[in-house]
Amino acid sequence: MSVPKFSEFFEEFLRVIEDGELHSAKEVRDKIAVDMQLDDVELEEMLPSGRQKIFDNRVHWARTYLDKAGLIETPTRGKYRITNEGREVLNSGEKIDVKYLKRYPSFMEFHTVSNFKKVALDSSDDENSESPMEIMETAYAQVNNALAHQLMEEIIKISDSEFEKLVVKLLLKMGYGNGIEEAGRVTKRTNDGGIDGIIKEDQLGFSSIYIQAKQWNLDSTVGRPDIQKFVGALQGHQAQKGLFITTTTFSREAIHYADNLLGTKVVLINGEILTKLMIKYNVGVSIEHIYEIKRLDSDFFDEEL
Repeated sequence: MSVPKFSEFFEEFLRVIEDGELHSAKEVRDKIAVDMQLDDVELEEMLPSGRQKIFDNRVHWARTYLDKAGLIETPTRGKYRITNEGREVLNSGEKIDVKYLKRYPSFMEFHTVSNFKKVALDSSDDENSESPMEIMETAYAQVNNALAHQLMEEIIKISDSEFEKLVVKLLLKMGYGNGIEEAGRVTKRTNDGGIDGIIKEDQLGFSSIYIQAKQWNLDSTVGRPDIQKFVGALQGHQAQKGLFITTTTFSREAIHYADNLLGTKVVLINGEILTKLMIKYNVGVSIEHIYEIKRLDSDFFDEEL
């Protein structure tokens, strides 16, 4: 079982507070979770951003929708109470969904975005299980996934030496060796000894991370023998820290071998992680738009204005 659609919380929310008393947000969430028999796995499931639990988010938006329709009220901060209209709706036996809430002008004013034209929010369809915030996060993830594919298409076109320079540039943007000269460099290909680049781990340059960057076809796999060769190269340089970055994936054996090394630490970065890091640190990409998502600052209204 998965977390119910956010519109499926409408009726349950009203039932929890139908006694007409004030109820806190936590009290409402806990009672809904018990009444709908949601298990710990469902209650702990996170939004794609990892910033909030899906259950909490959907209950929050259910409360917002009910409030805008006038079925509940919030006389004090964080305390909810059913209205007379809400009690009548609950006792009517009708299905309470987004379509039902559209009967109320106050809800329609909130639910319809007015600009040059009126556009109904995607979450107006009761078939959609996601809250407005989830819809935005899903769209954000889709944009980034498409961008990651475009990045990889360009990465596999560049030369091996350019790929090595790209990797060093990414690590510098991530903050390694920040503040010192020659914090990162690509080794000479004629005498690299199995090492493609070296980057300082900290600002003072006390230790170095040795890099191997393999620009392989996307349908290939980096196996354990490749990691063993890299470890041998590290030992030849008396290095204890290595970073193996590739455009493709690592075999299970390669990952297990790297995870169980003694005295040497090797981090594996596959193509998927590589593109995510490039997007995060703005390497090979540029910011097109910035959208700010804001929430009510309740503390502001608790202070004397």
